[in-house]
Amino acid sequence: MNTAELLVKCLENEGVKYVFGLPGEENLNILEALKNSSIQFITTRHEQGAAFMADVYGRLTGKAGVCLSTLGPGATNLMTGVADANLDGAPLVAITGQVGTDRMHIESHQYLDLVAMFSPVTKWNAQIVRPSNTPEIVRKAFKVAQQEKPGAVHIDLPENIAAMSVEGKPLNRDKREKSYSAYQSMTEAAVAISKAKNPVILVGNGAIRGNASEALTEFATQLNIPVANTFMGKGVIPYTHPLSLWTTGLQQRDYISCAFDQTDLVIAVGYDLIEYSPKKWNPQGEIPIIHIGAKYAEIDSSYIPIAEIVGDISDSLNEILRRSERINQLSPTVSEIRKNMRSEYEGYGKDNEFPIKPQKLIYDLRQVMGPEDIVISDVGAHKMWIARHYHCDRPNTCLISNGFAAMGIAIPGAIAAKLVHPNRKVVAATGDGGFMMNCQELETALRVGTAFVTLIFNDGGYGLIEWKQEDHFGKSSFIKFGNPDFVKFAESFGLKGYRVESAVDLIPTLKEALAQDVPAVIDCPIDYGENARFSQKSGGLNCSI
Repeated sequence: MNTAELLVKCLENEGVKYVFGLPGEENLNILEALKNSSIQFITTRHEQGAAFMADVYGRLTGKAGVCLSTLGPGATNLMTGVADANLDGAPLVAITGQVGTDRMHIESHQYLDLVAMFSPVTKWNAQIVRPSNTPEIVRKAFKVAQQEKPGAVHIDLPENIAAMSVEGKPLNRDKREKSYSAYQSMTEAAVAISKAKNPVILVGNGAIRGNASEALTEFATQLNIPVANTFMGKGVIPYTHPLSLWTTGLQQRDYISCAFDQTDLVIAVGYDLIEYSPKKWNPQGEIPIIHIGAKYAEIDSSYIPIAEIVGDISDSLNEILRRSERINQLSPTVSEIRKNMRSEYEGYGKDNEFPIKPQKLIYDLRQVMGPEDIVISDVGAHKMWIARHYHCDRPNTCLISNGFAAMGIAIPGAIAAKLVHPNRKVVAATGDGGFMMNCQELETALRVGTAFVTLIFNDGGYGLIEWKQEDHFGKSSFIKFGNPDFVKFAESFGLKGYRVESAVDLIPTLKEALAQDVPAVIDCPIDYGENARFSQKSGGLNCSI
């Protein structure tokens, strides 16, 4: 047995089902070992796509997704997706091939110090230089990647080490035991909650990772406290729940801003500062905060908790609920916020203008998708509208990258989502800019049998940057580009291609595309004039009722 074969046995021991990546000279031994493995190697068209697939796989399953590249340019291509997983809290193990150790001391073809290069974008990384250390390195990699807060790790394997003979076996996996919060901290939190007149719950992705949806919904319901979720916390509480204030995190003020303006206590549950900076909702650092999470709070002058409850989130919520004695009186502001949000949202259902407004597109998409179906959002202007208007009944049914926020994630992410949940409908929602960054992975999708729909918000430019330029300077520049015929493009891959010609076409087109047994692409012209109109409206938002 050589080191590469032992590495693959260790991956099997970790329960790995897929490795996403590209073949290269320096990872030939790993690929050979995978041929005789229970693991399915999925050949992608770009290393960035491979990393994004591993990223989304990890986020959906809680188990580290694995991606593989060769050295040099293969490894540098991999880095964007690795960084995305690390900042988004998705467990990922990246494996890179490398030159032999006999060539590292000289200038060598395609050689980069990959351990040094990946160190800033991973939780931990190491190079295998002794074959016998392989089981320890692999076990540590998965343990670190999957520990709270999850993230990316990196293993570098030189080609001469990969070929060396070795004896060894995978290490036993240890169980991840729950940790529990201190009683004193939970009592302090309960006292503060009982005294608060206008508390608000701010829930983030950590509550999804901790499977705390049921406990959070019960906690909010029993104590009658409204809940706002971050972009990455969608679905923790059903959007139809009367206490749900939907999604916060837009840079502009929105209806939900009124709740934070008037609150006297924010209960942050599974909230990570990278999801939505506290300087946006607590700029003076004056709002009292209770932090409930699996880890202690990050240090920020706008986020200094009066109580920190660190441990299993569901257990913490249940215990705080038992200790709380709060009068069930809901602020009239909250009822007004809910009324205004729902009225605006429902109003777009009857809008038949063309090109389609983003609100209308997202409203219709919600009507077609079931409560367990999945939308993967790319990054761009459409992401802001999806965050604001695509509402969820269940956790992990709308995935938005809001830590690293890398364009190009939607199509690779949809492949991973369909592998994890083959019986659910999956839509990759992307702008035309993001689509062209990793559209080559549609061939991968067809080859591995993952039939999903790519919905393109087509405005012929980088819409989000145009939005920012207009807000800052009153004009835009350098953001327009041309596009291919997306229908013919899809058909050239052997996919189904559609073009939306009117607002009334959208729902039947979505339904037909989702019924296909091959991937489908829908080209939908979008009216981003709504961006400026929203900025004007948010600038004049009045929270008085």
